[in-house]
Amino acid sequence: MLPRVKINYLNGLLGTVPANQDGLLGLLVLGAAAVSTTFELGKHYRLVRPGDLVPLGITSANNARIVELVNQFYAEAEEGTPVYLIGLAATSMTTVLDVTTGPMRDKLQELRGALRGLIVASASTATAEVTDGLDPDVLSAMPKAQALADWSADNLYAPIFVILEGRQFTSAEDAPDLHTLAFNRVAVFIGDVVADSQNAAIGTLAGRIAISPVQRNIGRVATGTLAPEQLFIGSIPVDQAMSVVDALYTKGYICPRIYVGLSGYYLVDDPLAVAETDDYAHLTARRTVDKAARIAYQTLLQFLLDEIEINTDGTMLNPVLKSWQAAVEDAINSQMSAAGELSVVNGSGCKFYIDPAQNVLATSKVEGTLKVRPFGYAREIVANIGFLTNNN
Repeated sequence: MLPRVKINYLNGLLGTVPANQDGLLGLLVLGAAAVSTTFELGKHYRLVRPGDLVPLGITSANNARIVELVNQFYAEAEEGTPVYLIGLAATSMTTVLDVTTGPMRDKLQELRGALRGLIVASASTATAEVTDGLDPDVLSAMPKAQALADWSADNLYAPIFVILEGRQFTSAEDAPDLHTLAFNRVAVFIGDVVADSQNAAIGTLAGRIAISPVQRNIGRVATGTLAPEQLFIGSIPVDQAMSVVDALYTKGYICPRIYVGLSGYYLVDDPLAVAETDDYAHLTARRTVDKAARIAYQTLLQFLLDEIEINTDGTMLNPVLKSWQAAVEDAINSQMSAAGELSVVNGSGCKFYIDPAQNVLATSKVEGTLKVRPFGYAREIVANIGFLTNNN
């Protein structure tokens, strides 16, 4: 070898983290059809553009519903936005989402907690007898979805939300009031691009979520219109169905709407199936606190089974306690506050407090309380107008 000077590039010194995955969703399509060996049911496939369906052999002929949903997603989210496609032969949301007997518990484990949410749709053409305004499978799947999401948060330390397709919608009057339920990780979406559809344009909703930062309401007017040129609630164009939209919103459903004076369609808001007084009654709150929880977990994991210097009474030395608090606060502020995802006061959007009186030596347990500062949202704006007759 000739004489030379060789430069070796060192790596791993910057402490960088993977690209933001806050909008990484799983698109779960029930009643899908396998395609030879290229698209297997029960497996997950990472997509970043509609063209990724081609090597999977997925076409409008063999999986029209998947093609429709993926096209909806990428009409809303730009190409390059990742989403995981999962097809299953089963057609029951209730069965699939069961945390004990369904397949999704293993799938969430297999994906190592990467998903932030599950979007559940159906390719089935079967119909069910509707008595409560929606396919009864949607209603019975809601507690299953909540239990699955809770399990993921408690056991994988990877909190998720679940949005169900509001299949076979017939009547806002008959649909149950979701605000009477206790499912603060579950939402139902109603509305499709064709009239009298038994499905919903949930790919559009998924795309809007995927491109929105965690604190951003998916109904935010300044974000712009939804991609579809026409949307329906049941058999009625949304433009003519605002009384139905109002009734659905009052009951806690996500659906499209219009605004007088603006063209196009928007989402009405981001409610979850829980009482409006719940701290996590909206998807913005859910996504914000779940991101903070993931960051806190990753930060505190570095202290697990580490030595802790203690005082004579078994409590943590104050400098050690302060360093733990600062580590969590710094991580959340750098990853969320600095990105505009938390409301900041005096440079910080969070507070992590560890009680200095706890006897760590006796219990081998350190307990702290993390609070993050959310944004307010203008769900109602009132402007009083009259004639100006003087300078007051």
